[in-house]
Amino acid sequence: MPTSASINAPRLLERFLKYVQIDTTANADNLEYPSSPGQIALGKLLADELRAMGASEVEHDAHGLVWGTIPANVPHGAESHVPTVLFNAHLDTSPEAAGSQVEPQVIESYAGGDIALPRGGQVITVAGSPDLQAMVGHCLITSDGSTLLGVDDKAGVAAIMELAQHLLENPHLPHGEVRVLFTCDEEIGRGAQHMNLEKAAALVGYTLDGGGQAEVEAENFSADQLLVRAMGNNIHPSLGKGRMINAVRGLALLLAELPLDRLAPETTEGMQGFLHPYDLRGGVHSAEARILLRDFDTRRLDEYAELVQAAATQVEAKIPGLKFHIVRQRQYRNMADAIRKMPQVVDFATQAWEHLSQTCHIGAIRGGTDGAQFSEMGLPTPNLSVGQHNIHSVLEFASLNQMVAAVEHAVKLLELWQAHGRS
Repeated sequence: MPTSASINAPRLLERFLKYVQIDTTANADNLEYPSSPGQIALGKLLADELRAMGASEVEHDAHGLVWGTIPANVPHGAESHVPTVLFNAHLDTSPEAAGSQVEPQVIESYAGGDIALPRGGQVITVAGSPDLQAMVGHCLITSDGSTLLGVDDKAGVAAIMELAQHLLENPHLPHGEVRVLFTCDEEIGRGAQHMNLEKAAALVGYTLDGGGQAEVEAENFSADQLLVRAMGNNIHPSLGKGRMINAVRGLALLLAELPLDRLAPETTEGMQGFLHPYDLRGGVHSAEARILLRDFDTRRLDEYAELVQAAATQVEAKIPGLKFHIVRQRQYRNMADAIRKMPQVVDFATQAWEHLSQTCHIGAIRGGTDGAQFSEMGLPTPNLSVGQHNIHSVLEFASLNQMVAAVEHAVKLLELWQAHGRS
């Protein structure tokens, strides 16, 4: 196969630093799509950059999604069987920590040891981030410790943009048609809401939204969310005897009934599922909690929902007059079933790492990606690593070396697909 030209690492870094400084925090309380204006701003920038580099069919659509095409440079389509491959990342960042006024810090060559961040006394420790031990000499990027960095998933966005320009600048690298798609609001479960499979027109997809390097994730949690609302009765505390029904107290009792030594993020790992109360709000009259249900076995989500309902029934018996209203929202499902129907989508991803002399690890995501929803829709889309670390935390950091490797991997992956299609 042709030798890949070197990836332009300084340009990739410049892209990433530019993108993370645009606030794209998702807002679950806003029902509009996208849920924050920064996603529109970043999407416009990306569409302009795609046009400037010479991509075709570039569109920043009415929903804020960014589409683009890198035309094939080998015969493709039905006659040659070289498929169209889609690469996807999401524009939004998690609402679980601040995402505005991001001030990225660049460590050009990590010397080892803990990394003290400029603000808030925050420290990225080797003990808390053991992957650091293998990254001595890497170029690392952090926030200042007061915000997210936005590595999830602006590392993926930057890598795909660099991939697009790299392919356009190096027409000797063989590939079929490449589709680029950037979605919005993935972090609040809405990333695939306006995905159009006919418009994507791809046989397979890859989401660049994973941690570390040489990881291929072909399985993920199935996910639902419960909105648990406690309905009480408010009255001045001085008149409360026999009349007040405290929704806050009732909701607290319900949460206390849920298991903590098992079925909780704090006490599970690997393939173990959990219930995760992650948002509380309200007052005496009405209070609500959002609870995530997660498991690789979709059937177990029903068991978790029944646990919450049983706890609600117990608390209603303890506090006469208190009522719970529980709404279950379907989120996404394990991508494994769809991917099993087209094993090449994972086989080629692992082979591409092997061609780059990297030992690949096939993993499972204790979470979900747009790729999970794309897979369920009929486009098998595993998740690929792109140098993310400590995501959803002010201790997030990215490895530029691993982002470069992600682009190299994508180039090799496209070579394998075109060779397979032409064989």
